[in-house]
Amino acid sequence: MTTAALSIPKEANPLRGLSDFGQSVWLDYIRRSLISSGELKRLIVEDDLRGVTSNPSIFEKAIVGSTDYESVMESKESAALDAKELYEKIAIKDVQDAADILRPVYDESRRKDGYVSLEVSPLLANDTAGTLQEARRLWKAVGRENLMVKVPATPEGIPAIRQLISEGINVNVTLLFSRDAYEQVANAYIEGLTARAAAGGDVSHIASVASFFVSRIDSKIDAQISAQLKTESNPIQRARLSGLLGKVAIANAKLAYHHFTELYTGEAWKALAKKGAQPQRLLWASTSTKNPSYRDVLYVEELIGPSTVNTIPPATFNAFREHGRLRMSLTEDVESAADTMESLERAGISMKTVTNTLLDEGLRQFA
Repeated sequence: MTTAALSIPKEANPLRGLSDFGQSVWLDYIRRSLISSGELKRLIVEDDLRGVTSNPSIFEKAIVGSTDYESVMESKESAALDAKELYEKIAIKDVQDAADILRPVYDESRRKDGYVSLEVSPLLANDTAGTLQEARRLWKAVGRENLMVKVPATPEGIPAIRQLISEGINVNVTLLFSRDAYEQVANAYIEGLTARAAAGGDVSHIASVASFFVSRIDSKIDAQISAQLKTESNPIQRARLSGLLGKVAIANAKLAYHHFTELYTGEAWKALAKKGAQPQRLLWASTSTKNPSYRDVLYVEELIGPSTVNTIPPATFNAFREHGRLRMSLTEDVESAADTMESLERAGISMKTVTNTLLDEGLRQFA
């Protein structure tokens, strides 16, 4: 990840400006040289970086695409490890070191930011008991308060999320695509906090994010629209389809955020807030632009709003630093967002089918 643009004055850096809108910038990237070179520290200072997310694919690219881990891979100790054990040896060390560098952010923000995420094996996505066991083991192995354990938003993952929160383990809920799944995740978080509070536990030290994947939705739906346009002759239907290109992911996210604002201003939440509980923020993931005809920072510019996180991959991170435009976009045109989702159904494209497919694909990719 290049940092050549770090000479941009602080007051002219759009990444730093996101905090003025209540949004935290996290980096969707990790590798050993990012940590050892001092680059991570520079990003914190210069770009107001507030956290780091990882997944098995990110680690795979870091290991295969660099020489950072040659000494680890070639050591006598590693020769006796299987693939999973070797992966964890690498990942846990990197996450620990990154968490230590981000610890001042964690302390300064009063546990709102400063987190590093490490994912439970996606092979356990449909195994509640297995997810719980592995999440507890990783939490203990990393041994950092500013760790978030990533758990996918599968039907079996929901009860695991509830239980882990009740045990005081920070959770990054990953692979969220549908608003129905988000509602279940948000309820699981609140139920977990409620159970912990009822047992006399401290809820003020727990944090969680609900990671809503964005650009993958447009990629999947745009492909369906393009296929339909090849055979559709009705001008009304063609106009409806064309008007949906590149619009659905942002509309879906805006409606999820609208639900978030309702959920965390209601009476049910206020009792937990009085005990020091913090909301489970929505985190925008998969925010690189896959379609080259779209603006390269589209999914950053259009999803700016309070009490949110955007975890940004390196190329998009640098692009937004260079030419990102700031405005309170997340609360704009919520009614239009609802119209977009209704138009999608009228166009014969099932959002439920799309999100179910994306969840399955995401689990296979990370596994």
